[in-house]
Amino acid sequence: MDMEMWIGAAAGLAVGAGAAFAFFRRKTAAEQATTEREASGIVDRANQEAERIVRDAELRGRDEALGIREKQEKKLESQRGELRGRERGHQKREQAFAQRELALEKRQGMLQDVEDRAAKRQSELRSKQTEIDSLLEQRREQLAETAAMTEEQAKRALLADIRVEIADEEERLIAKSEELIRQTSEERARDIVATSIQRIAASHASEITVSSIDIPNDDVKGRIIGREGRNIRAFEKAAGVDVIVDDTPGVVLVSAFDGVRRETARRSMVKLVKDGRIHPAKIEEVVRATSAEMEDNINDVGKRAVLDANIGRLHPKLVHLLGRLKYRTSYGQNVLQHSLEAAHVCGLMAAELGLDERLARRCGLLHDIGKSIDHEVEGGHPAVGADVARRCSEDQIVVNAIAAHHNDVPMETVYSVLTAGADAVSASRPGARRDTLERYIQRLQRLEEIAARYEGVDTAYAIQAGREIRVIVNPNKIGDRTAQRLAREIAKTVEEELTYPGEVKVTLLRETRVTDYAR
Repeated sequence: MDMEMWIGAAAGLAVGAGAAFAFFRRKTAAEQATTEREASGIVDRANQEAERIVRDAELRGRDEALGIREKQEKKLESQRGELRGRERGHQKREQAFAQRELALEKRQGMLQDVEDRAAKRQSELRSKQTEIDSLLEQRREQLAETAAMTEEQAKRALLADIRVEIADEEERLIAKSEELIRQTSEERARDIVATSIQRIAASHASEITVSSIDIPNDDVKGRIIGREGRNIRAFEKAAGVDVIVDDTPGVVLVSAFDGVRRETARRSMVKLVKDGRIHPAKIEEVVRATSAEMEDNINDVGKRAVLDANIGRLHPKLVHLLGRLKYRTSYGQNVLQHSLEAAHVCGLMAAELGLDERLARRCGLLHDIGKSIDHEVEGGHPAVGADVARRCSEDQIVVNAIAAHHNDVPMETVYSVLTAGADAVSASRPGARRDTLERYIQRLQRLEEIAARYEGVDTAYAIQAGREIRVIVNPNKIGDRTAQRLAREIAKTVEEELTYPGEVKVTLLRETRVTDYAR
């Protein structure tokens, strides 16, 4: 019994010990796991803290590096600024040195000029002293001769000397007067032109700037004027012309210096009168439509002129400007017809000389092209036309022929000479510019007669269709200074006694020929 109890007790103890071991083992394992987890957390936190410390260190290092870099850049920029300042200072000093050198060179040049002038003056003084000595010697001789003269001989000698001195003084006064006239001629010329225009422009302008329009009855005049003049004002504004409605029965006048605008207004007015509906809206509509028709008409006229002259292809801009010349006149002569005449004359002369006929006709046809826009562009029509032709890629031969046909620029080729000649032939032929053959011949004769009446004139020829008169004088009777005075007197007499368009050039020729023989 006791043994069994002991055995049971031992067994109980063994079971309890096993249970206790198992319990302590589980507890130890749990504590170990907890310890491992805590150790792992500590390690993780240590790693995180280490990474944070590293990042902070890196950031501080970058900040410090950036700061150092900024300081270095500022220092470098300051050094660069100092260098630039020094460079500017060096440049200013170099410029100052250069200016001083230039000033010294200029001063040296001035000193050299002064020395040259002084040397020249000394030479002149020596020459004048020699001349004075010579004159004194001549005077002594003359006085010796005079002492031996009679009273009558002395008077004649004195009068001869006085005449020479008066002639010299007269020439000096004339030269001085001419200089004064040249200085004031432009202003005086404007006054003369303005006065002349006021005296003669009215009748001539009315012939070339006014178009008349026939109307069925005078009631139409009221519709043209409109209520309180609104229709006529609308028409004048739209067409750019002046409309004259006066007491003349059955006629309304349209006035404008631009021929294209005047013709557009005339056609528009005819359409409005025929339609019968005349009000501002209708007026603007008709004027717009007529303007478009006129553009087509101008192009057609230009193309026909090109075909008539047979010059080949032409820039569309030049074709249009040629068409505009149909509505431009010069001294009553239609400029397009004048250009066609000049083209044909150029071609004929070129054929006689064995030159390019088509090129010559091209020069003649385009020589007055500038007149189609000379009222819109500043400058004379030769320069304006040459500029337009150049921009339209015309040959330089044609450009020079246009620019030089009034001798404004030098003539570079024979075609320029032919163009100027053809222009003069067409413009100055009898009947071209409202002049009869009889009056034309009379004017040429009068020019020659005026020049021939002066003493010392051998012959006189009126050339260039009366635009120039050439006077040949006797060199033994007419001196150089007297020639200037004679040319001026002839020109003044022509102005007073003749009436002519444009200007007459007086060219006086004085030639001395000396002939000798070698035997």
